[in-house]
Amino acid sequence: MPSPDNQYSAAEQALGYIYQIRYALFQTLKLPETTMCFIEKDDDIDFTDPEEGKLLASLKHKAPGDVLTNLSPDFWKSVYIWANYLNRQDISTESTFFYLFTTGRVSHGSLLESFLPTNQKKGDLVDNILEVLSTSKSKTINKTFQLLSKFSHNILTDFFRRILIFDCQERIQNIPTLIINELFRPIRLQFRRPVYERLEGWWLNECINLLAGQRNTPLRGLEVSERLGFIAEQFQDDSLPIDFEFAEPENDTSPATDKRYFVMQLRAIGLKSDRIRRAILDYYRAFQQRNLWMREMADLSGELETYDDRLTDEWDRLREVVFEDLSDSTPEDLLQKTGRELLNRLSTSGLPNLRIRPRVTATFVTTGSYHILANEALPRVHWHPRFRERMAEILMGGAHEDME
Repeated sequence: MPSPDNQYSAAEQALGYIYQIRYALFQTLKLPETTMCFIEKDDDIDFTDPEEGKLLASLKHKAPGDVLTNLSPDFWKSVYIWANYLNRQDISTESTFFYLFTTGRVSHGSLLESFLPTNQKKGDLVDNILEVLSTSKSKTINKTFQLLSKFSHNILTDFFRRILIFDCQERIQNIPTLIINELFRPIRLQFRRPVYERLEGWWLNECINLLAGQRNTPLRGLEVSERLGFIAEQFQDDSLPIDFEFAEPENDTSPATDKRYFVMQLRAIGLKSDRIRRAILDYYRAFQQRNLWMREMADLSGELETYDDRLTDEWDRLREVVFEDLSDSTPEDLLQKTGRELLNRLSTSGLPNLRIRPRVTATFVTTGSYHILANEALPRVHWHPRFRERMAEILMGGAHEDME
């Protein structure tokens, strides 16, 4: 936590930028699906809808207790940005509006109360604004005053008619709860938080792509709805969310030196390095995915245990078939080949009965789970036909280590 006395801390500024992204998601979920959203284009957030028009939104995440008065720089900085937009565009015939969303509160009796959505703007508002601004010695406010003075009274009247202040907005840490409580009611209660976290993770990544120039199209409301639907569908009785399909472990995979039981088992059947490297990835992804499921769904532990029992039973059933013709005189190369056949048939069959749930089709879940079972202190599954007789020899070579 940064110290409040640290003059170099940028915590508040950083919160402001994150607030833009999180608040943009909140508003996009509430606005029509035809809405298009840009971040840091003509303002903090730029919402455009073919029917509703254009909205330039400035966001201010202020310290608790902050109050906006007649000469609050935050408001007049935003007005300066909007007036520059007005200077470049003819908005007289357009549905263009300018909103300030702030966690602060507009001071009672101040001129800014005229911009609250519940109040009517008075006919002398333009004159009052120019008079107030003319008394300020602030360079920032003076720049705004000079720019506004270039416009006619009629243009300024129309311009100020389009400005609204929404004060006392939810603080950044409260927005997830607001979204979940107001917009996620069709989603089962126990899954709303993990669904939100996945949606926000996707949204953040898309915003980064937009800001980095890797995405040149706006974020769209329909796109958000479709992503939300896709995520929510994974939290159904016949499915589970998949989060680690393309995850990579922090440490490099080393098939030749890895001393975990499941890797030594694979080496014992002569599996090539590329296949072992893939097995290490599947193990890592399944390990991480299963742990996340357990953290998010407390009632899943029994289902995972049953799934492991089912995998073990299917392995045992197929092992009896594949190993049936082996004998005591079967040479080592054929033993290894038969072990690879057992592994291949369980890894590539895609049989529905090897899935934890019917719609969980990610291959790494099944294959990685088998490697987890092969990695136990007393492995429940094995690949080499003579594993039980030669277990000490096959698993010899180092202490048993788990990758987390």
